[in-house]
This record gives sequence, C-alpha cells and structure tokens, in this order.
Amino acid sequence: MKTIMILGSGYMGSGIAQVCANAGYEVLLWDLETSLIEKGIRKIAAGLDARIAKGKETFEHKNELLGNIHATTNLEDAAKADFVIEVVVENFEIKENLLRELEQYVSADTFIGTNTSYIPITHLAEGLQRPENFLGTHFFGPVPAMKLLEIVRGEKTSDAAVEAAQEFAEQIGKNPIVVQKDSPGFIVNRINAAIRMEAYRCYHEGLASIEDIDIAMKLGLNHPMGPFELNDLSGIEVGLSGLETLYQSFQDERWRPIPEAYERVQKHELGRKTGIGWYDYSFGEKKTRKDLEK
Repeated sequence: MKTIMILGSGYMGSGIAQVCANAGYEVLLWDLETSLIEKGIRKIAAGLDARIAKGKETFEHKNELLGNIHATTNLEDAAKADFVIEVVVENFEIKENLLRELEQYVSADTFIGTNTSYIPITHLAEGLQRPENFLGTHFFGPVPAMKLLEIVRGEKTSDAAVEAAQEFAEQIGKNPIVVQKDSPGFIVNRINAAIRMEAYRCYHEGLASIEDIDIAMKLGLNHPMGPFELNDLSGIEVGLSGLETLYQSFQDERWRPIPEAYERVQKHELGRKTGIGWYDYSFGEKKTRKDLEK
C-alpha cells in the first residue's frame, strides 16, 4: 500500500491526510474545490509551524510531509489509490452518492473506508457493487493527537479488508480496535452520545449550568473536556446529526435531542468553528454565555 486517497479536506480529512503523509504515504487529497483543499493544507502547515516553534518539529520534515500531499478535484484519480477514505459531511445521501461514483474509478482490489461517525456501514454499502471491500475507518479528532481508530465491519466486509485496515492503522501510528457488529455510533460515539444526552438533560431540566456540568465531568470523572466543551469542539450540528441517527435507529426516547440543541443549529451557533456555540469564542477565548443560563 503506497497511495492513500482522502475524500474531503476539512478538519478530519486534513488531519487524516497529515498522519498518512507523515507515515510516508503518497496522499491524494480530494475535494470539490481547490480552495477547500488549499485551506486544509494551510491548516496542516500551521499546526506543523506551531510544533516547530516549540522545538518538536523541523522545517525539513514539514516540507517532506507537505510534499507527500497532492491536491486534486478529479475523482478519477482514485484509480491511482491503494486505499480510499471518505471523510465528507455526515449525510447519508451525500456519502452514498459519492461512494457509488467513486467505485467506478477504483480497481477491484482497492479497499474503501468511511469515516462516518454514526451511519451503519451496512446501510452505506447497500449501493456498492463490491461491499466486501468496504468498511468503517472511524478516526477521532484532532487526528494527529488521537491514537484510536475504530475499524467497523459491515455485514459483507471481508476479513481481507479488516486486516488491511488494521495494518494501515499501525503504519500511521494508530491503535486499531475492530467493531465486530455494525451498529449506529459504533463504540466510542455511542457511549459518548449517552453522556452528552444526560448532560443535555441536566441542563434542560435546570439541574445546573452548562459551565458547572462541564466542571463536574472534568473534576468528578477526570474528563479532559466537559461534554458541552467537546460538543463545541466537534461541532454541535455533527453531534445533533448523530443523536438523530441513534433516535431513528433505536426509536428510543433516551436519544431524542433537547430543543436547545436544535436552536443552536438553527441559529448557526455550531461551536468553535462559528465562534459561538454553548460558549462564546468571539474574542479568541472561551466565555460563558449568560443568555443560555436558566
């Protein structure tokens, strides 16, 4: 395996591209527009520059790493890839359509992974001609720092695909675990969604403020971030989409999101990416939102 293609150059896609390039792979970073890819590469470069400033990185290695990443808006370039990882928006229809188109260009023995956070792998594979080559490759952000990679079997995923993904994970410095039964949210996000839902309910019911719930989880359970802080980091709309998937899949009220989460998304208050979410980041640092106090 020499060439990896990443579909999507956003926060997760650029992070996956970085760790693949760092491991010596040739990386084809695809997106709909060149400007989006350039933005992703600038984000990688900025992160490396920060490490150089701390003496943890060298200019030589930075240039070598960036030299391994090649921008493309041509999906047909997938014919050059040994392994393709889809990292586009968490929307079933968009992913399904892209994967169907992608399959026209890859060779018959190319494995395809999806970085979906919640959508069942078997569901996404239904429209593919070679579902045995398809599996979940679920990374965690920030990708360069987070060691876990969830490898998720669909009903028709082959042993060869899982073994190839495990080897790939080790090559890029990740610790792979295999999710043997395909289920929405897999392992980490299903557990984390349950924590987030209880945090949501504690806030919705007026038990405590957003800030105090976060403090409780950090000091009481030694979590590095509180559930609302983490939701702001990963994107409120991403978490909301995941909860909706869980609710629709299990038809269980415990997964029904609170109205305040929908309100944040409707107002485009998505967290750090928009400068405001459960907290206010307008001035570069996290501030408590008095308007969300109950």
